[in-house]
Parts: sequence; C-alpha cells; structure tokens
Amino acid sequence: MFRLLYFVLFLIVTLAGSLPALRKSKKVNKELTVAERDQQVHQLPKRWARAVMKSTGSSVHIQGQEHIPNGPVLFICNHEGDFDIPALLGHVDKPFGFISKVEVKKVPVVRDWMDIIGCIYINRNNRRDAVKMLRDGAEKLKAGHSLLIFPEGTRSLGGEMKPFKSGGFRIAKDANVPIVPVAIKGTSDMFEKNNRKKVTSGHLQIEILPAIPFTIFEEYELKDVADLTQQKIQKALDQMNK
Repeated sequence: MFRLLYFVLFLIVTLAGSLPALRKSKKVNKELTVAERDQQVHQLPKRWARAVMKSTGSSVHIQGQEHIPNGPVLFICNHEGDFDIPALLGHVDKPFGFISKVEVKKVPVVRDWMDIIGCIYINRNNRRDAVKMLRDGAEKLKAGHSLLIFPEGTRSLGGEMKPFKSGGFRIAKDANVPIVPVAIKGTSDMFEKNNRKKVTSGHLQIEILPAIPFTIFEEYELKDVADLTQQKIQKALDQMNK
C-alpha cells in the first residue's frame, strides 16, 4: 500500500512540475521536420515514463529496436496492464502517440501532454466515434507521426491474449505504413495481479519484432493480417516464458 501511495504522489508532483515544459512544448519550432518535432516534444514524456518505471523499482529489458523502420509506423502490441504505456513510451526509441479511451480527456495536464505527443481518443460506446478514430489515425500516420494500438481492446491481465480486433489495422492500410509488432510481458505483475490494490516491482520484457510491410494488404484481408500479427506476438511471448 505504501508503494501505491508513493506512486500516486509521484504522479501528482511530476505532472505539476511538468507545466513549464508543457508550455514550452506548445511553442515548438514549426520549421522542424515531423521527425525532429516528435523527438523534441517526446523528450520529457520519455524521461517521465522512465522515471515512472524506476519509481516502482521495476526493470525493463528491451530488444529489437533495430527492427523499427525509418518514417511513420503503426506499432501493434499485446496489452497486459496499465504499466504497458509508460514502459513502452519510456523505452521504445521511436516517438509515438497512442489510442486512449475518451475519459482521459477529463484529466488536466495528462490530456495536454497526450495531445502534444499525438494521441487519439476513442469512445468505445459510439460506433461513429470509432470510425472517426480510424480516419484520424490514418491522417496522423500520413503526416509522418507514428502510433501504437492495443488491438485486444482491453487488458489481458497477464492471462491468455484476447483475439486481435482487425479494425485498427485499417489505419496502417489506409496510410500505407508498415506494421511493427511488439510483445510485452510482466506489467500485469506490477498492479493487476495485486487486485489493483498495490504497486510492486516487476521484471518487464519488451521485444520489437521485424516490421510487416504495408504491401501485405495487397495479398491479405484485414482479419488475416490481424491474425498473422497476433501469431508473431504470441510466438515471442512463448519464447519469453521459456
């Protein structure tokens, strides 16, 4: 319980302390390229995410960064728990935004940082909003930004991966960008497996797998691509268990 209280206090203090950097990030040099701009505005969120993981006493081992292509990509990752985002945000070299539930827009400062790094919101109870999310996501990728989605749609809590929903893969298809599968393991041990009552340290593993070129959509349907991507991630997770 003490670690949970410490963690909550850590979040409050660090978010409040980020306000000057937040104001500065809103005035980033517009002459920068998209890649340069993303690298600059992600500097503090990346440091913050690493500090979050460090504050829990957790270790993060990542491999496969060399598989990330230049230019915008759609990262596809399995979803274990709440700590997936800070673990990935802090340790994946390429800056990215991610898809978040619309309720997060109600949280001051967090919402502003998410807007700056290019996140997109979705109301899961509104089908029309989901269609808009796909359109906005494709536009982000076309503009040169990268995105990350969790196609399971919810956390697996460290159990069996849930079937990948194929809708999010349309973002990569419409934008003609590669898919980069990512396997993550260990985040659910930190919080979800403690009945969300305490935060404990974890030993996290992240593996970035070889990119899947966008030309795959010329040969396979969305559902087939989703299944293939899930199989690759599952294989990586199985190797982590050995």
